[in-house]
Amino acid sequence: MRKVSTFTAFGLAVEIGDWHRFTGSTIGSYLGLVPSEDSSGSQRRQGGITKTDNTHARRLLVEAAWHHRRPYRRPGAGLQARLDHVAAPVRQRAERGNRRLHQRWLNLDARHKRSTISVVAVARELSGWCWSLAIMED
Repeated sequence: MRKVSTFTAFGLAVEIGDWHRFTGSTIGSYLGLVPSEDSSGSQRRQGGITKTDNTHARRLLVEAAWHHRRPYRRPGAGLQARLDHVAAPVRQRAERGNRRLHQRWLNLDARHKRSTISVVAVARELSGWCWSLAIMED
């Protein structure tokens, strides 16, 4: 994934541990990247993100998510060097994720969302993409 360097990937692996205990939708709540909710009856109010549990992993993902704001064209030299060492299915999934995350930024910008709100939404989705790559079999 774009701007998920070796340091970031290692940090996520250490903080999360066993990736198989999560699903693509539950990893975001473990990292505290989901909105809080105060609901009763038919009324539903969402608040800021919960910020539960893992602060370090959440910070790593938010920092990486900022880089998906720019269009994804060609991988840079650093990313290309990392992609040369992975299997073709993993590389294709990562490229699809990079394109999807940039499209998510565009959609949120079109809806005039604040950039801080957008980055958390992209980080939540990035966590799901990282999860899918972590549990992927070669």
